[in-house]
Amino acid sequence: MSELVDLTERLVAIPSHEDETAAGDAIEAWLRTETDARVERDDVGNVLAYRGAVGDPEATSLAFVGHHDVVPPAERQVAEPGPAAGDDEATSGDGSSAAYVVERRDGRIYGRGTADMKGTVAASMLAFRDAEVPPGRELSFASFVGEEVGGTGARHAIDAGFTPEYAVIGEGSTNYSKPGVTDVVVAHRGRRASTLVAEGVSAHASEPAVGENAVYRACDAVDVVRELDVPAATVLGQTVPGSIAVTGIDGGEEWNTVPDRCEVTIDERTIPGERVDLERTEEIDGVTWTVDQDLPPMACSDDAFADAALNVAREVHAELGLDRPEHETKPHATDAGWLADAGTACVVCGASEPGQAHTDTESASIDVLRRCRAIHRGIAERSW
Repeated sequence: MSELVDLTERLVAIPSHEDETAAGDAIEAWLRTETDARVERDDVGNVLAYRGAVGDPEATSLAFVGHHDVVPPAERQVAEPGPAAGDDEATSGDGSSAAYVVERRDGRIYGRGTADMKGTVAASMLAFRDAEVPPGRELSFASFVGEEVGGTGARHAIDAGFTPEYAVIGEGSTNYSKPGVTDVVVAHRGRRASTLVAEGVSAHASEPAVGENAVYRACDAVDVVRELDVPAATVLGQTVPGSIAVTGIDGGEEWNTVPDRCEVTIDERTIPGERVDLERTEEIDGVTWTVDQDLPPMACSDDAFADAALNVAREVHAELGLDRPEHETKPHATDAGWLADAGTACVVCGASEPGQAHTDTESASIDVLRRCRAIHRGIAERSW
Protein backbone atom coordinates (compact mmCIF):
# COMPACT_ATOMS: atom_id res chain seq x y z
CA MET A 1 0.00 0.00 0.00
CA SER A 2 2.76 2.47 0.89
CA GLU A 3 4.07 2.74 -2.67
CA LEU A 4 0.64 3.68 -4.01
CA VAL A 5 -0.04 6.11 -1.18
CA ASP A 6 3.39 7.71 -1.44
CA LEU A 7 3.12 8.17 -5.21
CA THR A 8 -0.38 9.60 -4.91
CA GLU A 9 0.67 12.07 -2.23
CA ARG A 10 3.72 13.10 -4.19
CA LEU A 11 1.69 13.86 -7.31
CA VAL A 12 -1.11 15.58 -5.42
CA ALA A 13 1.33 17.92 -3.67
CA ILE A 14 2.56 19.34 -6.98
CA PRO A 15 0.53 22.36 -8.17
CA SER A 16 -0.91 21.89 -11.64
CA HIS A 17 -3.92 24.17 -12.02
CA GLU A 18 -2.08 26.86 -13.97
CA ASP A 19 1.04 25.07 -15.16
CA GLU A 20 1.17 21.26 -15.44
CA THR A 21 4.91 21.12 -16.13
CA ALA A 22 6.15 20.06 -12.70
CA ALA A 23 3.52 17.34 -12.34
CA GLY A 24 4.37 16.06 -15.82
CA ASP A 25 8.06 16.10 -14.91
CA ALA A 26 7.37 13.92 -11.85
CA ILE A 27 5.31 11.42 -13.84
CA GLU A 28 7.89 11.25 -16.62
CA ALA A 29 10.77 10.79 -14.18
CA TRP A 30 8.97 7.99 -12.35
CA LEU A 31 8.19 6.13 -15.58
CA ARG A 32 11.79 6.41 -16.77
CA THR A 33 13.11 5.17 -13.42
CA GLU A 34 10.57 2.52 -12.51
CA THR A 35 9.72 0.93 -15.86
CA ASP A 36 11.42 -0.36 -18.98
CA ALA A 37 8.88 1.46 -21.12
CA ARG A 38 9.52 3.80 -24.02
CA VAL A 39 8.64 7.17 -22.49
CA GLU A 40 7.75 10.30 -24.46
CA ARG A 41 6.89 13.89 -23.62
CA ASP A 42 5.19 15.84 -26.39
CA ASP A 43 5.38 19.57 -27.01
CA VAL A 44 2.23 20.41 -25.02
CA GLY A 45 3.33 18.44 -21.95
CA ASN A 46 1.50 15.13 -22.33
CA VAL A 47 3.38 12.14 -20.89
CA LEU A 48 3.13 8.86 -22.83
CA ALA A 49 4.75 5.48 -22.25
CA TYR A 50 4.65 2.16 -24.10
CA ARG A 51 5.35 -1.47 -23.13
CA GLY A 52 4.82 -4.87 -24.69
CA ALA A 53 4.58 -5.32 -28.44
CA VAL A 54 5.52 -1.73 -29.18
CA GLY A 55 5.45 -0.92 -32.87
CA ASP A 56 4.05 -4.31 -33.92
CA PRO A 57 1.40 -3.51 -36.58
CA GLU A 58 -0.44 -6.73 -35.68
CA ALA A 59 -0.55 -6.00 -31.95
CA THR A 60 -3.71 -5.06 -30.06
CA SER A 61 -3.25 -1.72 -28.31
CA LEU A 62 -4.64 -0.90 -24.87
CA ALA A 63 -4.07 2.38 -23.03
CA PHE A 64 -4.49 3.65 -19.49
CA VAL A 65 -5.47 7.31 -19.80
CA GLY A 66 -5.54 10.07 -17.19
CA HIS A 67 -4.74 13.74 -16.74
CA HIS A 68 -2.51 15.63 -14.34
CA ASP A 69 -4.07 19.07 -14.55
CA VAL A 70 -6.55 20.05 -11.83
CA VAL A 71 -9.08 22.79 -11.20
CA PRO A 72 -7.88 25.74 -9.07
CA PRO A 73 -7.50 24.82 -5.40
CA ALA A 74 -9.34 26.38 -2.51
CA GLU A 75 -7.25 28.53 -0.18
CA ARG A 76 -7.23 25.77 2.43
CA GLN A 77 -5.70 23.36 -0.12
CA VAL A 78 -2.55 25.44 -0.70
CA ALA A 79 0.39 25.33 1.69
CA GLU A 80 2.79 28.09 2.50
CA PRO A 81 5.39 28.50 -0.28
CA GLY A 82 7.92 25.72 -0.17
CA PRO A 83 8.97 22.48 -1.88
CA ALA A 84 6.38 19.87 -2.76
CA ALA A 85 6.51 16.29 -1.60
CA GLY A 86 9.32 14.16 -2.98
CA ASP A 87 12.40 15.52 -4.72
CA ASP A 88 10.66 17.98 -7.02
CA GLU A 89 9.97 21.59 -6.15
CA ALA A 90 6.54 22.63 -7.32
CA THR A 91 5.94 26.11 -8.63
CA SER A 92 2.67 27.92 -8.95
CA GLY A 93 1.72 29.79 -12.09
CA ASP A 94 3.27 33.03 -10.84
CA GLY A 95 6.62 31.36 -10.36
CA SER A 96 6.53 31.01 -6.58
CA SER A 97 6.80 27.67 -4.84
CA ALA A 98 3.48 26.65 -3.33
CA ALA A 99 2.77 22.99 -2.71
CA TYR A 100 -0.77 21.77 -2.29
CA VAL A 101 -1.75 20.57 1.16
CA VAL A 102 -1.87 16.78 1.39
CA GLU A 103 -3.30 15.05 4.45
CA ARG A 104 -3.83 11.39 5.25
CA ARG A 105 -6.44 10.40 7.82
CA ASP A 106 -9.15 7.81 8.37
CA GLY A 107 -8.05 5.75 5.38
CA ARG A 108 -8.26 8.66 2.92
CA ILE A 109 -5.90 11.07 1.20
CA TYR A 110 -7.08 14.69 1.15
CA GLY A 111 -5.93 17.34 -1.31
CA ARG A 112 -6.68 19.00 -4.63
CA GLY A 113 -6.53 16.37 -7.35
CA THR A 114 -6.76 13.24 -5.19
CA ALA A 115 -10.07 12.25 -6.77
CA ASP A 116 -9.81 14.14 -10.05
CA MET A 117 -7.54 12.49 -10.80
CA LYS A 118 -3.98 12.09 -9.61
CA GLY A 119 -4.96 9.21 -7.33
CA THR A 120 -6.01 7.08 -10.26
CA VAL A 121 -3.05 8.33 -12.32
CA ALA A 122 -0.80 6.87 -9.61
CA ALA A 123 -2.80 3.61 -9.56
CA SER A 124 -2.58 3.37 -13.36
CA MET A 125 1.17 4.04 -13.33
CA LEU A 126 1.73 1.13 -10.95
CA ALA A 127 -0.63 -1.13 -12.91
CA PHE A 128 1.20 -0.17 -16.12
CA ARG A 129 4.55 -1.07 -14.56
CA ASP A 130 3.45 -4.33 -12.94
CA ALA A 131 1.13 -5.86 -15.55
CA GLU A 132 2.28 -9.02 -17.30
CA VAL A 133 1.47 -7.87 -20.81
CA PRO A 134 0.09 -10.70 -22.96
CA PRO A 135 1.92 -11.51 -26.19
CA GLY A 136 0.69 -9.46 -29.09
CA ARG A 137 -0.47 -6.53 -26.98
CA GLU A 138 0.93 -3.02 -26.77
CA LEU A 139 0.17 -1.47 -23.40
CA SER A 140 0.43 2.29 -23.12
CA PHE A 141 -0.02 4.91 -20.43
CA ALA A 142 -0.97 8.52 -21.08
CA SER A 143 -1.35 11.43 -18.71
CA PHE A 144 -2.73 14.45 -20.51
CA VAL A 145 -2.68 18.15 -19.84
CA GLY A 146 -5.69 20.42 -20.32
CA GLU A 147 -8.52 18.00 -19.55
CA GLU A 148 -10.21 20.52 -17.27
CA VAL A 149 -10.25 23.15 -20.04
CA GLY A 150 -11.75 21.10 -22.84
CA GLY A 151 -9.33 18.26 -23.54
CA THR A 152 -6.55 20.21 -25.20
CA GLY A 153 -3.92 17.61 -24.36
CA ALA A 154 -6.00 14.66 -25.54
CA ARG A 155 -6.84 16.39 -28.79
CA HIS A 156 -3.17 17.18 -29.44
CA ALA A 157 -2.14 13.58 -28.77
CA ILE A 158 -4.87 12.21 -31.01
CA ASP A 159 -3.89 14.57 -33.82
CA ALA A 160 -0.31 13.31 -33.41
CA GLY A 161 -1.41 9.70 -33.82
CA PHE A 162 -2.33 8.46 -30.32
CA THR A 163 -5.32 6.29 -31.20
CA PRO A 164 -5.20 3.02 -29.24
CA GLU A 165 -7.80 0.39 -30.08
CA TYR A 166 -8.91 0.22 -26.45
CA ALA A 167 -8.59 2.53 -23.47
CA VAL A 168 -9.40 2.66 -19.77
CA ILE A 169 -9.92 6.26 -18.71
CA GLY A 170 -9.28 6.67 -15.00
CA GLU A 171 -11.97 9.22 -14.11
CA GLY A 172 -14.28 8.28 -11.28
CA SER A 173 -17.62 6.86 -12.35
CA THR A 174 -19.66 9.46 -10.40
CA ASN A 175 -22.85 7.48 -10.92
CA TYR A 176 -22.67 4.35 -8.80
CA SER A 177 -24.89 1.29 -8.96
CA LYS A 178 -24.61 1.02 -5.18
CA PRO A 179 -22.44 2.49 -2.42
CA GLY A 180 -18.90 1.25 -2.02
CA VAL A 181 -18.26 -0.16 -5.48
CA THR A 182 -16.11 0.83 -8.43
CA ASP A 183 -18.31 0.45 -11.49
CA VAL A 184 -17.26 0.35 -15.13
CA VAL A 185 -18.67 3.24 -17.16
CA VAL A 186 -19.65 2.35 -20.72
CA ALA A 187 -21.10 5.71 -21.79
CA HIS A 188 -21.11 9.33 -20.76
CA ARG A 189 -22.70 12.55 -21.86
CA GLY A 190 -20.91 15.35 -23.67
CA ARG A 191 -21.46 19.07 -23.34
CA ARG A 192 -22.37 21.57 -26.03
CA ALA A 193 -22.29 25.17 -24.84
CA SER A 194 -23.87 27.66 -27.18
CA THR A 195 -25.13 31.23 -27.46
CA LEU A 196 -28.18 32.73 -29.06
CA VAL A 197 -27.80 36.33 -30.19
CA ALA A 198 -30.99 38.26 -30.90
CA GLU A 199 -30.54 41.48 -32.88
CA GLY A 200 -33.18 44.20 -32.92
CA VAL A 201 -33.58 47.92 -33.53
CA SER A 202 -33.07 50.38 -30.69
CA ALA A 203 -35.73 52.96 -29.88
CA HIS A 204 -36.87 55.14 -27.02
CA ALA A 205 -39.00 53.14 -24.63
CA SER A 206 -41.80 55.69 -24.92
CA GLU A 207 -42.21 54.63 -28.55
CA PRO A 208 -41.50 50.89 -28.49
CA ALA A 209 -43.25 50.24 -31.79
CA VAL A 210 -40.60 52.26 -33.59
CA GLY A 211 -37.95 49.67 -32.71
CA GLU A 212 -37.56 45.89 -32.70
CA ASN A 213 -37.09 44.59 -29.15
CA ALA A 214 -34.17 42.17 -29.08
CA VAL A 215 -35.24 40.84 -25.68
CA TYR A 216 -38.63 39.83 -27.09
CA ARG A 217 -36.90 38.04 -29.96
CA ALA A 218 -34.63 36.30 -27.49
CA CYS A 219 -37.64 35.25 -25.43
CA ASP A 220 -39.27 33.82 -28.55
CA ALA A 221 -36.09 31.80 -29.16
CA VAL A 222 -36.11 30.59 -25.54
CA ASP A 223 -39.68 29.38 -26.06
CA VAL A 224 -38.42 27.34 -29.00
CA VAL A 225 -35.69 25.83 -26.79
CA ARG A 226 -38.26 24.87 -24.14
CA GLU A 227 -40.30 22.94 -26.69
CA LEU A 228 -37.44 21.02 -28.29
CA ASP A 229 -37.29 17.23 -27.86
CA VAL A 230 -34.37 16.06 -25.75
CA PRO A 231 -33.09 12.64 -26.91
CA ALA A 232 -31.85 9.67 -24.90
CA ALA A 233 -29.54 6.81 -25.89
CA THR A 234 -29.12 3.23 -24.71
CA VAL A 235 -25.63 1.75 -24.42
CA LEU A 236 -25.17 -1.84 -23.23
CA GLY A 237 -28.56 -1.67 -21.56
CA GLN A 238 -27.78 1.63 -19.81
CA THR A 239 -29.84 4.73 -20.55
CA VAL A 240 -27.98 7.97 -21.23
CA PRO A 241 -30.43 10.90 -21.08
CA GLY A 242 -29.68 14.22 -22.67
CA SER A 243 -30.62 17.57 -21.16
CA ILE A 244 -30.82 21.20 -22.12
CA ALA A 245 -31.09 24.37 -20.06
CA VAL A 246 -31.05 28.10 -20.68
CA THR A 247 -28.45 29.29 -18.20
CA GLY A 248 -28.31 33.03 -18.80
CA ILE A 249 -29.90 35.97 -20.57
CA ASP A 250 -28.40 39.43 -21.02
CA GLY A 251 -29.99 42.29 -22.92
CA GLY A 252 -30.56 46.00 -22.54
CA GLU A 253 -28.54 48.70 -20.83
CA GLU A 254 -30.96 51.50 -19.91
CA TRP A 255 -34.47 51.38 -18.47
CA ASN A 256 -35.84 53.80 -21.09
CA THR A 257 -34.33 52.24 -24.23
CA VAL A 258 -35.66 49.37 -26.32
CA PRO A 259 -32.65 47.00 -26.53
CA ASP A 260 -31.12 46.17 -29.90
CA ARG A 261 -29.17 43.11 -28.71
CA CYS A 262 -29.78 40.24 -26.30
CA GLU A 263 -27.68 37.14 -25.62
CA VAL A 264 -28.90 33.81 -24.28
CA THR A 265 -26.52 31.06 -23.05
CA ILE A 266 -27.48 27.40 -23.34
CA ASP A 267 -26.03 24.31 -21.68
CA GLU A 268 -26.79 21.09 -23.53
CA ARG A 269 -25.68 17.69 -22.26
CA THR A 270 -25.32 15.61 -25.38
CA ILE A 271 -25.67 11.87 -25.91
CA PRO A 272 -23.99 9.47 -28.32
CA GLY A 273 -25.43 9.75 -31.80
CA GLU A 274 -27.97 12.56 -31.48
CA ARG A 275 -28.27 16.27 -30.63
CA VAL A 276 -31.06 18.65 -29.78
CA ASP A 277 -32.18 20.56 -32.89
CA LEU A 278 -31.06 23.99 -31.73
CA GLU A 279 -30.84 25.20 -35.33
CA ARG A 280 -34.58 25.75 -35.09
CA THR A 281 -33.99 28.85 -32.95
CA GLU A 282 -32.71 30.62 -36.05
CA GLU A 283 -36.22 30.51 -37.51
CA ILE A 284 -36.91 33.51 -35.25
CA ASP A 285 -36.18 36.78 -37.08
CA GLY A 286 -32.92 38.35 -35.99
CA VAL A 287 -31.66 35.31 -34.03
CA THR A 288 -28.37 33.53 -34.70
CA TRP A 289 -27.04 30.47 -32.91
CA THR A 290 -23.31 29.87 -32.26
CA VAL A 291 -21.60 26.85 -30.67
CA ASP A 292 -18.94 27.94 -28.18
CA GLN A 293 -17.76 24.54 -26.91
CA ASP A 294 -18.58 20.99 -27.94
CA LEU A 295 -17.19 18.21 -25.73
CA PRO A 296 -18.16 14.86 -27.28
CA PRO A 297 -20.08 12.12 -25.51
CA MET A 298 -18.76 8.55 -25.32
CA ALA A 299 -20.29 5.15 -25.93
CA CYS A 300 -18.14 2.02 -25.69
CA SER A 301 -18.01 0.57 -29.18
CA ASP A 302 -16.89 -2.93 -28.16
CA ASP A 303 -19.22 -5.02 -25.99
CA ALA A 304 -16.61 -7.74 -25.41
CA PHE A 305 -14.11 -5.21 -24.04
CA ALA A 306 -16.74 -3.64 -21.78
CA ASP A 307 -17.75 -7.06 -20.48
CA ALA A 308 -14.14 -8.10 -19.89
CA ALA A 309 -13.46 -4.92 -17.90
CA LEU A 310 -16.56 -5.52 -15.78
CA ASN A 311 -15.61 -9.16 -15.17
CA VAL A 312 -12.21 -8.03 -13.88
CA ALA A 313 -13.85 -5.44 -11.62
CA ARG A 314 -16.22 -8.08 -10.26
CA GLU A 315 -13.38 -10.49 -9.55
CA VAL A 316 -11.47 -7.80 -7.64
CA HIS A 317 -14.58 -6.88 -5.64
CA ALA A 318 -15.31 -10.55 -4.89
CA GLU A 319 -11.80 -11.08 -3.55
CA LEU A 320 -12.37 -8.15 -1.21
CA GLY A 321 -15.82 -9.31 -0.14
CA LEU A 322 -17.53 -6.31 -1.74
CA ASP A 323 -20.78 -5.96 -3.69
CA ARG A 324 -20.75 -6.61 -7.42
CA PRO A 325 -20.06 -3.59 -9.64
CA GLU A 326 -22.08 -3.00 -12.79
CA HIS A 327 -21.91 -1.23 -16.11
CA GLU A 328 -22.84 2.39 -15.48
CA THR A 329 -23.02 5.78 -17.17
CA LYS A 330 -21.47 9.14 -16.31
CA PRO A 331 -23.34 12.45 -16.54
CA HIS A 332 -20.50 14.62 -17.81
CA ALA A 333 -17.67 14.61 -20.32
CA THR A 334 -14.16 13.17 -20.05
CA ASP A 335 -11.26 12.71 -22.46
CA ALA A 336 -12.90 9.39 -23.38
CA GLY A 337 -15.17 11.39 -25.67
CA TRP A 338 -12.27 12.61 -27.79
CA LEU A 339 -10.75 9.12 -27.96
CA ALA A 340 -14.09 7.53 -28.86
CA ASP A 341 -14.50 10.07 -31.65
CA ALA A 342 -11.12 8.92 -32.96
CA GLY A 343 -12.21 5.27 -32.99
CA THR A 344 -11.00 4.00 -29.60
CA ALA A 345 -13.26 1.65 -27.64
CA CYS A 346 -13.35 3.20 -24.16
CA VAL A 347 -14.48 2.42 -20.65
CA VAL A 348 -14.16 4.73 -17.68
CA CYS A 349 -13.05 3.35 -14.31
CA GLY A 350 -11.42 5.38 -11.56
CA ALA A 351 -11.24 6.21 -7.90
CA SER A 352 -13.39 9.31 -7.65
CA GLU A 353 -16.44 9.03 -5.43
CA PRO A 354 -19.62 11.11 -5.35
CA GLY A 355 -19.12 14.55 -3.84
CA GLN A 356 -15.31 14.59 -4.04
CA ALA A 357 -14.06 16.06 -7.33
CA HIS A 358 -13.66 19.85 -7.52
CA THR A 359 -14.54 20.38 -3.84
CA ASP A 360 -12.51 22.14 -1.16
CA THR A 361 -12.55 18.89 0.86
CA GLU A 362 -11.55 16.65 -2.07
CA SER A 363 -10.25 13.23 -1.07
CA ALA A 364 -9.80 9.67 -2.26
CA SER A 365 -10.12 6.43 -0.33
CA ILE A 366 -6.89 4.47 -0.11
CA ASP A 367 -8.88 1.23 -0.38
CA VAL A 368 -10.53 2.47 -3.59
CA LEU A 369 -7.17 3.49 -5.03
CA ARG A 370 -5.87 0.00 -4.31
CA ARG A 371 -8.97 -1.46 -5.94
CA CYS A 372 -8.42 0.64 -9.07
CA ARG A 373 -4.80 -0.45 -9.29
CA ALA A 374 -5.90 -4.10 -9.21
CA ILE A 375 -8.70 -3.56 -11.74
CA HIS A 376 -6.46 -1.73 -14.20
CA ARG A 377 -3.75 -4.36 -13.95
CA GLY A 378 -6.33 -7.11 -14.40
CA ILE A 379 -7.71 -5.49 -17.55
CA ALA A 380 -4.17 -5.17 -18.95
CA GLU A 381 -3.65 -8.89 -18.47
CA ARG A 382 -7.09 -10.03 -19.69
CA SER A 383 -8.09 -11.21 -23.16
CA TRP A 384 -11.45 -10.36 -24.73
